Amino acid sequence: MPLRLNDTFRDALTAANRPLYGGWITTGSPVAAEIMAGSGLDWVLIDMEHAPNGLESVLAQLYAVSAYPVTPVVRVPVGDAVVIKQVLDLGAQNILVPMISTAEQAREVAAAAQYPPIGRRGVGSALARSARWNRVEGYLANAADHVSVFVQIETAEGVSNAAAIAETPGIDGVFLGPSDLSASMGLLGQQNHPDVVAAVKEAFTAVGTTGKPYGVNAFDPDRADVYAEDGARFLLVGADAALLARGSEGLAHRFIGSTAHGTRASY
Repeated sequence: MPLRLNDTFRDALTAANRPLYGGWITTGSPVAAEIMAGSGLDWVLIDMEHAPNGLESVLAQLYAVSAYPVTPVVRVPVGDAVVIKQVLDLGAQNILVPMISTAEQAREVAAAAQYPPIGRRGVGSALARSARWNRVEGYLANAADHVSVFVQIETAEGVSNAAAIAETPGIDGVFLGPSDLSASMGLLGQQNHPDVVAAVKEAFTAVGTTGKPYGVNAFDPDRADVYAEDGARFLLVGADAALLARGSEGLAHRFIGSTAHGTRASY
């Protein structure tokens, strides 16, 4: 009997009647991935850009989350055609590509994620989990239906090109990264600075004109609420490493009154 792959993140966003809230998996741990996947969150981000992840560990995390009704998205470390091909062949159906600042970069990403003649994704589905080793009927012809591609705007230049990036064929949505955006604006570490927030909202407006969904990283719950009110359709609202760090600090503060370094915990 032919196998059917899961719906994509693009499909989940289209079907949703509210913003989708996700958790960032940064530890490289399949156990942490499974814990996050079973939490009730809508989606999880398996990160290869800032996390100790290679192809084998990403595959293990895709296995770990597959038993849960959560949508996994893999953030590749760079918009490189070889990396994108390898991650898609692992069976990742949804990718997020960081540091996209121009429409040309977005076109390169879209091409890397699609087979010829539209794109230039290398063909190896008979050997790969993506097509379940040729058990997914018609995978080569219909691969674009099984893959969604999102790009991340993280620079002031990207904000100025947000509409052109979003309307690129093959790009399914845009995610804003306020941390690197603040750095590009000379406001390192000030994600909630009014100018950074204004830039994020400027990008929201520009992407919104194209009809593509937009999302944002927002660990501050109040800020996340505001971004959701501004139309963000998908948000990252926490990360495994951050939850563990703050939770363990909370225990130290509650029972010892200090952190492991002997200084009082701050919140």
